Amino acid sequence: MRNIFIIPIFVPHMGCPFKCVFCNQEEITGSKVMINEGYIHNTMEKYLKTIPQDSRKEVSFFGGSFTGIPIDIQRSFLKAAKAYLDKGLIDAIRLSTRPDYINSSILENLKKYNVSIIELGVQSMEIDVLEKSHRGHTPDDVINAVKLIKEYGFTLGLQIMIGLPGDNNLKSLNTAKKIIELRPDFVRIYPTVVLKGTYLEKMYKDGLYVPLNLCDAVELSKQLYIKFLKEDIPVIRIGLQTTENINNKKDIIAGPFHPAFGQLVESSIIKDMLNSLFKEKNIRNVNVCMILNPKYVSTVVGQKKYNIKYIEHKYDTVIKIKQSDMIPMDMIAILYKENIYRQRVIDYIKNNF
Repeated sequence: MRNIFIIPIFVPHMGCPFKCVFCNQEEITGSKVMINEGYIHNTMEKYLKTIPQDSRKEVSFFGGSFTGIPIDIQRSFLKAAKAYLDKGLIDAIRLSTRPDYINSSILENLKKYNVSIIELGVQSMEIDVLEKSHRGHTPDDVINAVKLIKEYGFTLGLQIMIGLPGDNNLKSLNTAKKIIELRPDFVRIYPTVVLKGTYLEKMYKDGLYVPLNLCDAVELSKQLYIKFLKEDIPVIRIGLQTTENINNKKDIIAGPFHPAFGQLVESSIIKDMLNSLFKEKNIRNVNVCMILNPKYVSTVVGQKKYNIKYIEHKYDTVIKIKQSDMIPMDMIAILYKENIYRQRVIDYIKNNF
C-alpha cells in the first residue's frame, strides 16, 4: 500500500456561522490566512516538491465547514484543486464539513469537481451534548447527511469528540454505537481540549466545565478505538492535530493534550494484550525475546518503556527487543525457551471484545 500524503488547505471559519464552545479554528489549524486560488496553487506546488512521487497525494480542505462557503468560492477553490487532479499530480480531493450543510445540490456540485472523500464533524450523537456544545445541528442531521453522502458514492469519514460539555463515558460509548450503525469508511476521535479564545475557556474559568484528565481520556478513547476496530471501521486519527502553538501548549488552557495521544491509546491496548498473553501462556521467570518491526518499537515499548517495565515486573521476566523488517508492522513475536508466539492487535481485539 502506498503512503498517503495530505496537502492541507485550511479554510478557518470561512463557511461556518456557528461558534461551537470548543472551536477556535485559527488555533486548531495554525492558520490566520484568508485563502484564494493563488494561495491554493502556491500551497500545492510547495508540497508537491517534497512529497515522494510514488506516494498517494490527497489535497484536503480542512477547518470551518467547506460546504457552508458561498458556492462561487467553493467552485473557485475546487477548480484550483481539480486542475492538479486532472493532470495526475494528485490522487484525490477531500474536505470536511457539518452534517447540516449537506444536501443533493451541494453533493452534485462536489461530484462535478471530482471530490471523493467527505468528513463530517459529528462530535456527538447525544442531543443534549450537541446543544451544550452550541453545535447547531441534531443527530437526525447526521443520519440524513450520511444517507445522502452514501447515495452519491463518496467515501465517508465521521469525526467524534469525547469530553464535551454534558458528555460522559456512557454517552460517548453510545455515540460510538450509533456511529458504527452508520457504517462510515473511517473515523477520527478527538478528546476535547480547552483552547485559548474559545467559549469553553470562559466556561472552564467560571467553573462550569471540567475537562477529562489525560488518563481518563486515553482509557475512553481506547474503548472507542476497540469498538470501531472490532467492527472493521478504521480509526485514522486519535487526538488533536498539533500545530506549533498547540504543541508547545501556548494555546492550550486545559485538557488532555499530548503530542502523541494516539500512540498512548495504541500502547495501552498493547500493554493489555501483552498482559493477557503472558498470563495465558504462563510466561514467568524467564528471559524473553520480543521481535518487532522497527516502526512499531516505540508504540509497543510505551512511553518511558512503561509497557516493558510493567510486564517485566509483573511476570519476573527480562525482555530483550529485537528489530526485524521481516515482521509485519502490527505484529508482536515473543520467543522464550523453545516457544514462539505471534499476535496482532486486531486479532487480540477480535478475539477478546
